[in-house]
This record gives sequence, structure tokens and C-alpha cells, in this order.
Amino acid sequence: MGDRHPYLEGPYPRAYAHRGWHIDDLTGCENTLAAFVRAADEGFGYVELDVHASSDGIPVIHHDAHLDRTTDATGRIADRHAAELDEVTVGGREKLPRLETVLRAIPRTRVTIELKADAVVAPTLAVLERLDAWDRVCLGSFEESRLVRARASAGRRLCTSLGQRGVLGLRGRAWLVALPGPLQAAGLLGGAVLPRVHGQVAQVPARFGPLTVVDEQFVRTAHAAGTEVHVWTVDEPGTMHTLLDLGVDGILSDRPDVLRDVLAVRSEALRPPEAG
Repeated sequence: MGDRHPYLEGPYPRAYAHRGWHIDDLTGCENTLAAFVRAADEGFGYVELDVHASSDGIPVIHHDAHLDRTTDATGRIADRHAAELDEVTVGGREKLPRLETVLRAIPRTRVTIELKADAVVAPTLAVLERLDAWDRVCLGSFEESRLVRARASAGRRLCTSLGQRGVLGLRGRAWLVALPGPLQAAGLLGGAVLPRVHGQVAQVPARFGPLTVVDEQFVRTAHAAGTEVHVWTVDEPGTMHTLLDLGVDGILSDRPDVLRDVLAVRSEALRPPEAG
């Protein structure tokens, strides 16, 4: 699958604690320092998190643009200084964390960082530069423009997932190569207009509404392009088994305990990546 970024040298298949370990005694504490430390302590070599920028340009970890759903505060993250956000509490007890704090706390864990706003791209790259964390981070975003900016700035040091356009291009190519004979030839000619695939990882849902995104042909086409397939957000064990049987390379789950059990049944034990 070509030259591999060090991000993909971690444990395989990639078992992600999505937004950290936020079950059991940490229920309601998604995207918190405690959730990420617990995931690392439980043996997970990969976690996923989301970042927004404060009004003074500090990347903070939170999924929503607004604080209302999971914290004791209200309003937009982008309207508050980082010092104010430092006092915000998630789940009634855990502080809203800064990206740099979390990366420092779990130095042996690989992290997918979802860029949730245009304003957070440059500050996130600045954190990666300051910590020299390029080898253990993958940047993702639905918005292709954010990833284009990040790649242009960081170059080959940076691992990224595919944006929405890249995923559509990959899915389209998978459909085209599955066509029989003459239809495939005609379709491939038309496929020249499909979006190009940029990025080392396709992080995608198994389905999008009525559309099946991940099937055997999608995985095969991704692998032929040198791209891994990581599927979110999968919490049901039967679905985990089905996806792993299809050959997906990673699973993101809000039930990392269930994912760990599934991998144990399949004799694919979790192990932390080697320190780099």
C-alpha cells in the first residue's frame, strides 16, 4: 500500500475509542482529558477527538460548535477566550480540555483530530509543530478546504483522512469498477471527472442514510489507492464482525469495551504502539 505514514504503524486493526472512554464512571464525559487518559490506560492505541478554536486562537476539544449539549455553559466556543473555556465543565465534573494538554498527557497514543472549524486549522498545526507530534496524529474534516490548507502547510509530515469530496470520489470509483464488461469501460471513462483521492485514511460511516458506503468493493478500491478504511461510529458487535470480515482497517466506537471484546474473540488483541 505504498509508503506508510508513521501514524499507521500502530496496532492493527485500528481500534479507536471515539471521543475517548466515556462509559462506566465516565458516562457523559466525552472529549475530556479523563476520557482520553482512561482509553490509553485501557490499552487503546488510537483515539478520536474534535477541535474548535477559542476566540483567541487556542484549539480546544469539543464536538459541537456550541457548549450547551455537554457542558455547564452556553453559547459558541468561538466567542470565548481560552481562559474562560478552561473553567467550563463537561458532564458536571471534567474540565473542557485544550488540545495541547491532551496530546501531552497521552504521548504514546495515536490521535485522529477532526477539524470542526476553519479557524482551528492553523492553531492545530502550530500545536503539532510545538510538540513535534506529526508521527502520531491524523487530521480529518468533512470540509475538503481545511485539509487542503493543512496539507499545503505541513507537507508530507502530515497524515490526513479524506474529506467529503475524496470519499465521494472513492465510492464512485468502487461502483464503476464493479460494473460488468463494456459498462465498466464506459463508466471508467466518465469516472475521469470524479474527485481525486487525497489522504492516507478514509474515515467513513458504514451507511449514509439509505446508501451503503462500506462494502467489499469500496474496501478493495481504497486499498488499491493506498488508503486505509476506518469506519465510524460502530457500537454493535455483529456489525463490528461484519466490517472486519470485509477487511476494514479500523473501527471507531463509543463502546470501546465492546470493540475490545470483539477483537479478543478474533484473537486480535489491543496493544499500544511502540514509542516513537
